[in-house]
Amino acid sequence: MNIHEYQAKQILQKFGVPVLDGGVAYTADEAITVAKQLPGPVYVVKSQIHAGGRGKGTFKESEAGEKGGVRVVKSPAEVGENAKQMLGKTLVTHQTGPAGKEVKRVYIEAGCDIQRELYLAMLVDRATSRISVMASTEGGMDIEEVAAKTPEKIVTQSIDPASGISGFHCRNIAFALKLEGKQVGAFTKMLTALYKCFVDTDASMLEINPLVVTGDGQVIPLDCKMNFDDNALYRHKDIEEMRDESEEDPSEIEAAQHSLNYIKLDGSIGCMVNGAGLAMATMDIIKLYGGAPANFLDVGGGATKERVTAAFKIILSDPNVEGILVNIFGGIMRCDVIAEGVVAAAREVSLNVPLVVRLEGTNVELGKKIMSESGLPIIAADNLADAAEKVVKAVKEAK
Repeated sequence: MNIHEYQAKQILQKFGVPVLDGGVAYTADEAITVAKQLPGPVYVVKSQIHAGGRGKGTFKESEAGEKGGVRVVKSPAEVGENAKQMLGKTLVTHQTGPAGKEVKRVYIEAGCDIQRELYLAMLVDRATSRISVMASTEGGMDIEEVAAKTPEKIVTQSIDPASGISGFHCRNIAFALKLEGKQVGAFTKMLTALYKCFVDTDASMLEINPLVVTGDGQVIPLDCKMNFDDNALYRHKDIEEMRDESEEDPSEIEAAQHSLNYIKLDGSIGCMVNGAGLAMATMDIIKLYGGAPANFLDVGGGATKERVTAAFKIILSDPNVEGILVNIFGGIMRCDVIAEGVVAAAREVSLNVPLVVRLEGTNVELGKKIMSESGLPIIAADNLADAAEKVVKAVKEAK
C-alpha cells in the first residue's frame, strides 16, 4: 500500500524524525489558511499524488503551464494562486505515464535553507533477508539515473534485523555522504529513528529524496515516500485508514474485495491462474511465445465459483485485453469449480475475445466436460506451452 508524502511525514514525526512544518489542503482557501500558520517568508506548494518526479512534471491543462507539481513561493496569496492552478488538474510525470494523475490535494510546507541535497532509502533485501539502507550524495536526482551513470556514488549498508541498527551503521553512511561535525550526530539520531519507523510499521520501502542539510547543520527529509506490506496492514489500522483509493486502479480495488491478487499490466492477454508461482510462469511463457500479459491474477487455492466469475469479469473490464488464458492446476482448487466459474462469467459478459483454457489436476475430466458442453468457443490446451502458443496465435488471428 502506498501513501502520500504528507501522510508519510506524519508517521515520521511520531517516531521523532525531524520534518518541516506543513499542512494538507483540498482547496485554494484552505491552502492560504495553512500558509498563514507557517513562519514564512518562503513556502512550498506540493501536489500530492502517488508518483515521483512531481517537481519535473507538467500539467495537461494549459492554464497550469509548465511550472511543475512542486513550487516555491513567497506569500500566502501566491500559495493560494498556485494551489488553485494545481487542484483538479492532471499532473504527468515519468512515473504516472502519459495519462497522468489528478491532483486532489496539495501539501503546504515551510521553506528552508538548503545547503546540500542527499538521497536515502530503506528497503527489504529479499536476497539476504536483511534491511538495506541506500544512500547517495546525488540527492534530488532519480536514483536509477545515478545508478546508470555514477554507480560509485551509491553506498549500501546491510542491517541484520536480529541485532538492529547500530552507531557504526549510521557513521558509515554519514561519512559516505560527506557529513561532518554536528551533522553526523544529527544524521545518526535521524537514521536510528527511521529504522525503528521502518520496522515498527512493517514498511516495505522508505525513500527520502532529497534529504537536505540545512544552513544551520540540520539533516531533514524534504520529501518522503513510503510503501507498506499489505499482508501486515491488519496490525496497523491507523496506516490502513490512510489508503487513498482514488490513486489506485479500480480493478485492483475490486479484486481485493473478492480476495483476488490482481495487478494490471500493459499487455493484451489476460491471465487467470491459481498460485503466484504458476502465474509468474504463465506470464513468462506468454512472452516467450510473442505475446504480452495484461495482468497478474492469482485466484488462490480455495477460490469459489463466485470468485472465479468475479476474476473473469475483472480481466474483461480491461479494454486492452484481446485474449484470455486460464491456467489452473487443481490441487486444492478443483478444475470443475474453475470451469463452472469461467462458463458462468463468459455467458454473463458476452465473451467476444479468444479464450484458451488449460486444466490439470483434481476433477480435470469433469472440468473439461463442463466447458465442452457449454456451447462456448473455448479453446482447450493440453499443457502450458500449448496454451500460450494457442492464445497468442488466436489473438493475432482475431486482429
